[in-house]
Amino acid sequence: MNKSICVLLVLGLATKIVEAQTPSAEVQIQQAVSALPEESRINVKVLGYNAEGEMVELQKGGNGFICLADDPNKKGFSVSCYNTDLEPFMERGRVLQKQNKTFKEIFDIREKEAKSRKLKMPKNPSTLHVLSGESIEKANYRYVVYIPWATAESTGLPLKEIVPGAPWIMDPGTHRAHIMISPPAKK
Repeated sequence: MNKSICVLLVLGLATKIVEAQTPSAEVQIQQAVSALPEESRINVKVLGYNAEGEMVELQKGGNGFICLADDPNKKGFSVSCYNTDLEPFMERGRVLQKQNKTFKEIFDIREKEAKSRKLKMPKNPSTLHVLSGESIEKANYRYVVYIPWATAESTGLPLKEIVPGAPWIMDPGTHRAHIMISPPAKK
């Protein structure tokens, strides 16, 4: 067999492996919306993955939330849902990640763009619901309430978690200021 055919067979096999690892759209949607409270799971926009591993819209929505399915190419399980007011911030992060920017580069670029108002940030607190863990069975909830430019002084919150599950503020005074609430892990 010539080298070209071998390469094509290997590439074809690689595509089949990715297809096998990518859950159906229905499964991705069901898992993604599980990060939301039950009463908010109807009419949700869901972004997930096609067989090539590209992010695509799996379901249109209109209830004010966008959910992200678990990335089949990453270790562990993680789904999240957020208020549509956060989409410009989230989308910009995804674009910069595709450009292989580091966390710091992404932070600095979005900070500069938010300060110049090129990047639209929410005017009101906006919540991100996260369900993540080493597997779907061992996943735990975390809540992130984005309040751009908020500080410990403006919120009255500490800069670190004082007791398990207590809220605290992360990245205070920046575009990415947010309240972290991580309920204790399930046993």
